[in-house]
Amino acid sequence: MQRQDDVKTENKLKFHVFQDERFVDLNLYQYGWERTAPLHSYGPHKRGHYLFHYVITGSGTLYANETSYRITAGHGFLIVPGQTTTYVADAADPWEYTWIELDGLRVNESLSLAGISGDQPLYTPQNREAGLRLQEQMLYIVNHPQDSPVRQIGQAFLFLDQLVQSSAAPRRQSPRRLRDFYMKEALSFIEQNFQRDVSIEEIAAFCGLNRSYFSKLFRDTMGESPQAFLLHYRMARAAQMLKETALPIGTISSMVSYANQLHFSRAFKSVYGVAPRTYRQTHFIRKDG
Repeated sequence: MQRQDDVKTENKLKFHVFQDERFVDLNLYQYGWERTAPLHSYGPHKRGHYLFHYVITGSGTLYANETSYRITAGHGFLIVPGQTTTYVADAADPWEYTWIELDGLRVNESLSLAGISGDQPLYTPQNREAGLRLQEQMLYIVNHPQDSPVRQIGQAFLFLDQLVQSSAAPRRQSPRRLRDFYMKEALSFIEQNFQRDVSIEEIAAFCGLNRSYFSKLFRDTMGESPQAFLLHYRMARAAQMLKETALPIGTISSMVSYANQLHFSRAFKSVYGVAPRTYRQTHFIRKDG
């Protein structure tokens, strides 16, 4: 999918939206490349997912955390969910950059290992060659929107790996075997029970933990609260059914634990920005034959 103005500015902008909601460990949302005009700006805006830019040429400024960050070619910057930011191209030497917006269970951990976060948004590669390999990996994704969803997700994992391997400020991974066990138990329980009205206390009890400790462990590992994750998981399943089936919206609502269709519509809109009916009209996949 491309913006309507892509045809007019094809040499300056490539923009694609990933259309599959089934991936949990890592999911793409949109990705692209742009050669901006002088002083071109975006924001102030708040993102719902992680957004990483890598600057190919030129320079600009990121405004986040009540701080301005000067970013030049060969470097990158991260925007995290819920963070309000603005970024502006330089007046004399505007930037050309590529970007990827993504989220999922493994994304927060990988970004942390790369040494970047909402508080530390700047990425610096170990050397020029390492940065160029990251650039190539990102541009491969941008230039192959026709690849299958599985292949695109695989390339996104390679991007994350290169981000970690190339960073000049990587963080060591701490031992977390027991934490991994608890999270796998929790995710398995959610996957098998999202259709009914499960509580966070019930998930915590299944893992053998009290709610307070479980919630902290979950947030530290996944980057969001168990409530937020459960909401996003249910809405992703609902979005997939809206795209791939002709089931009534009321049926889909009940299949993701919402007995009240109005409550479901509000929850869906809070995640996707549009009502379920509108989403289906835009994304429904018609099957021939």
